[in-house]
Amino acid sequence: MSLAAMQVLVRRNEAGIAAAGEALSARFGARVARTAAIREQHGHTTSWLPNQAPDIVVFAESTEEVAEIVRICAEHRVPVIPFGTGSSLEGHVNAPGGGVSVDVSRMNKVLAVHAEDLDCVVQPGVTRSQLNAFLRDSGLFFPIDPGADASLGGMASTRASGTNAVRYGTMKDVVLGLTVVTAEGKIIHTGGRARKSSAGYDLTRLFVGSEGTLGIITELTLRLFGQPEAISGGVCPFPDVASACNAVIMTIQSGIPVARIELLDTLQVRACNAYSGLGLAETPTLFLEFHGTPNGVKEQAELFEAIAGECGGGAFRWSSQAEERTKLWTARHNAYFAGIGLRPGCKAVTTDVCVPISRLAECVAATADDIAASGLIAPIVGHVGDGNFHVMVLVDVTDAAEVAAAEAFVERLNWRAIEMEGTCTGEHGVGQGKMKYLKREHGEALDVMRTLKQALDPLNIMNPGKIVVI
Repeated sequence: MSLAAMQVLVRRNEAGIAAAGEALSARFGARVARTAAIREQHGHTTSWLPNQAPDIVVFAESTEEVAEIVRICAEHRVPVIPFGTGSSLEGHVNAPGGGVSVDVSRMNKVLAVHAEDLDCVVQPGVTRSQLNAFLRDSGLFFPIDPGADASLGGMASTRASGTNAVRYGTMKDVVLGLTVVTAEGKIIHTGGRARKSSAGYDLTRLFVGSEGTLGIITELTLRLFGQPEAISGGVCPFPDVASACNAVIMTIQSGIPVARIELLDTLQVRACNAYSGLGLAETPTLFLEFHGTPNGVKEQAELFEAIAGECGGGAFRWSSQAEERTKLWTARHNAYFAGIGLRPGCKAVTTDVCVPISRLAECVAATADDIAASGLIAPIVGHVGDGNFHVMVLVDVTDAAEVAAAEAFVERLNWRAIEMEGTCTGEHGVGQGKMKYLKREHGEALDVMRTLKQALDPLNIMNPGKIVVI
């Protein structure tokens, strides 16, 4: 299936778009943008899927304004696509039927921090790094770290996770409550600051991961954590990816409370060495981090070192020095840009899957063999502590045969993960790019998702052409 064919056709409503544009311009004035550059920026630019730009971009500054925008679009039956920072990878912010992109980047205030209750309230345009900078002197931090400096509204919408997920969970675990604008333009509140509740349906979890197809998140109540007394981190080389993955499996099964455990294959290590100047041996490598007391992190590191030795790992070099850890994790976060450097001028096809931890070594090894057999250049990197890994296929898009080989490989990878009782996406979300895999993964449950979509968005204006088709 070609890249363009993966994008669901959504019928354009030309008259409605024109009418909504006039109404929005009259209400929001200079905060309505129609220039080609801004519209293309709000179509998908980080994906390998073709860019589908909206017709209009509106920069909202409050929940009430988002509700006004949605009501205008609902009146004229015009698609509404929420936009945070645009860092998602599966075509989430594309506008296949045109319409209005609601940019919430100006809704970027930390509204409250309740240090005694370990929670905070933020607007959706606040990014994870902005929140942690705000919290720096409070002794608290927000742990979900997908790598990109994504907006928290977007992270909730895609149910993001990242490097710390093995210890702190994903967005579904840290979102306590939401303010959401529905497809009718109503403002609702879900959840709350209480840590447990049995009061009705869990609407918070319904909207977390819904990718803007059910409503627009305009406020989030988030769980926070105390900053660890001590942190140590390090690297450990392995002879092959299977050995590295087996070390991960044993570490998790042994109950070591590792905070981060990341896999980089040989090609990714080579790329990071060149891009970030790491000087690591070019062999499959695990990056690790431990949180706790000084004695606790020392004990965790020693336990892991013993496990790594049993799995054929080399010397485990670890340190509690902040400068060394920062260099290591900055290089890990720059893995995407490092990978791009392996084939300048080529397009990155970035995908992820997640499998039960017991199947991790098998899945990664089979994927590495598949890459080699396909003749592709595709580094592997992953948050392997929870069975999640990513592959970035570097493709010359002018070579039709290479594009076809990359598409076939991505398809095999997704089917492989699902057959191993895993998922086609551990954290990238569905968007447009993963829709074709949902029926096999979810079976009849996909019809339940479609029913929910029809009930909450009967006009199909909320980010249409994503997740399910109605």
